[in-house]
Amino acid sequence: MLKEIGSVFSFLTIIPSSNATLENIAKYMYFFPIVGIAIGVVVGSFGFGLSLFLDPLMVSLLVVTSIAIITGIHHTDGLADFADGLMVKGTKDRKLNAMKDLSTGSAGIIAIVLYVISLIITISFTNGFDLFRAILISEILAKFSMVLMASLGNSASLGSNSPFVMFMKDKKKLAAAFIIMIIPVIIIGEITGLVMFGVTFTLTMFLLALSTRSFGGITGDVLGTTNELTRLASLMVFVSL
Repeated sequence: MLKEIGSVFSFLTIIPSSNATLENIAKYMYFFPIVGIAIGVVVGSFGFGLSLFLDPLMVSLLVVTSIAIITGIHHTDGLADFADGLMVKGTKDRKLNAMKDLSTGSAGIIAIVLYVISLIITISFTNGFDLFRAILISEILAKFSMVLMASLGNSASLGSNSPFVMFMKDKKKLAAAFIIMIIPVIIIGEITGLVMFGVTFTLTMFLLALSTRSFGGITGDVLGTTNELTRLASLMVFVSL
């Protein structure tokens, strides 16, 4: 089991694994919230320590940088592709082809810039142990949102997302991921955590509907986009309550 969890870690972070085949990762996608817990603890602790002696905006910049480094920013790249595909006019095939294009268009660049700026500003509104809580809960919810998306969605086309969608049709796996997610969210976030979960669920459903209408289903880029946007949305909820 440790090898399987290790393969999931290698997919969501820069940690290497010799067992990280796409099919093996997809089988154990329900462990994604565990990776969220690990990332949240590491980055949250880093941010908490920095907040004791650095300006909040500087702390936020370093926290966002650490998230990018640990995750390898491949989900952020998915957000750029998603924006490019969404902005293309025409058929679903044209939109899918735009997402697959290796070059990033103007919509993708703008989406990334707005996302990073929003993330830095949002995180700067909290510090100390609250910063740790915010990062931890948002990372758990971001990883669960991808599990939820894969469980409820259908593939827009054959690709890297297909194994995840196939294996997550097992509702027992979704239930397992939910339990892994909800326990720390309630313990650490209490009422605020539940509100963050509600916003995460709502946004995931919206992105699923939008992707189904625009692309005919979900893709790997859609999953990555869901991870990024639910992280940002949940953080915004935390600093607003």
